[in-house]
Amino acid sequence: MYLEEGFNWESHKYDWWENLEKKVPDIAKSGFTSVWLPPAINSFSPEGYLPQNLYLLSSSYGSEQQLKALLQKLKKYKVRAMADIVINHRIGTTQGHGGLYNRYDGIPLAWDEHAVTSCTGGLGNQSTGDNFHGVPNIDHSQHFVRKDIIGWLQWLRSVGFQDFRFDFARGYSAKYVKEYIEAAKPIFSVGEYWDSCNYSGSVLEYNQDSHRQRIINWIDATGQLSSAFDFTTKGILQEAVKGQFWRLRDPQGKPPGVMGWWPSRAVTFIDNHDTGSTQAHWPFPSNHIMEGYSYILTHPGTPTVFYDHFYDGDDSVHEQIVKLMEIRRSGEIHSRSSVRILEAKDNLYSAVIGDKICIKIGDGSWSPSDREWTLATSGQRYAIWQKQQ
Repeated sequence: MYLEEGFNWESHKYDWWENLEKKVPDIAKSGFTSVWLPPAINSFSPEGYLPQNLYLLSSSYGSEQQLKALLQKLKKYKVRAMADIVINHRIGTTQGHGGLYNRYDGIPLAWDEHAVTSCTGGLGNQSTGDNFHGVPNIDHSQHFVRKDIIGWLQWLRSVGFQDFRFDFARGYSAKYVKEYIEAAKPIFSVGEYWDSCNYSGSVLEYNQDSHRQRIINWIDATGQLSSAFDFTTKGILQEAVKGQFWRLRDPQGKPPGVMGWWPSRAVTFIDNHDTGSTQAHWPFPSNHIMEGYSYILTHPGTPTVFYDHFYDGDDSVHEQIVKLMEIRRSGEIHSRSSVRILEAKDNLYSAVIGDKICIKIGDGSWSPSDREWTLATSGQRYAIWQKQQ
């Protein structure tokens, strides 16, 4: 599986559904199996992450008709549409308890204050996760809330969304994600369980086991039904490419992120609309983008390519990513492929993935010694070899 994040933080300023529809043939030809779309519903903020009327499919990205045309085009080209599921919080329509906007009168799912957690000004129970501050957080412990969310998720499936991405998954218990997946039956699910890596001051620590363990615990608590974005690998990789490739081998000799412990549930990426784009909360170094992609596109896990890198960079980046995806397919690399790390030092990383692909990243000199390896592609500070059949 190959995932493309099909938007950035500024996409709402353009006729986005129409723009993406034009790109569907290229997305399919490049080999992507799923495209993650921005939140497609009515929202208080143009980016879509402050939802209000969950059943209104017109947004700053385009009209309901334009969205449905895009979904039809994706279906025609056999690319799945991933819905961005924002159900940690919801903006109220009318004032209720405490004078806060924590009621939802006048729109579908007309909940009262009991749908809002007590810690964010509602009359519901305490949150089962972390608070998203400044807005009413949904109380998933209420049966009527879960029943309504399940109905809405099933409706999204009928509209044409096949995959789900759960936004701010730290905000509510993973057991509810399990219940929602079991009821709505998406083909693939991924959660955004994002908290900070371990730092000593501003320096990333070598050992990130506690960080990846928290992500793995979340996956486990979904009944193993959802995958999760591998924020651990992202955090380590963006330091490694600066000449610290020793970071890419953990003390057991494995990859140091979620990918090293549970690759089939790790969704790898190097940037998204939060970490990169114009928000740039935690950006991957821009002069090392292809080293990042050469790593995630040759390694186990489910790799994600960010819109900005694929379509807003120069053409050579697009071509190099497509070439890496071709090599991944021909080398039969999949989410559970084995990794044998050969070198991991300051200026050099090398590994054999599966039994047909060998990679070197960094400006250190290295190539496989056996004659059976043939250079498949190379770029700035990376090279990949394939084993002759």
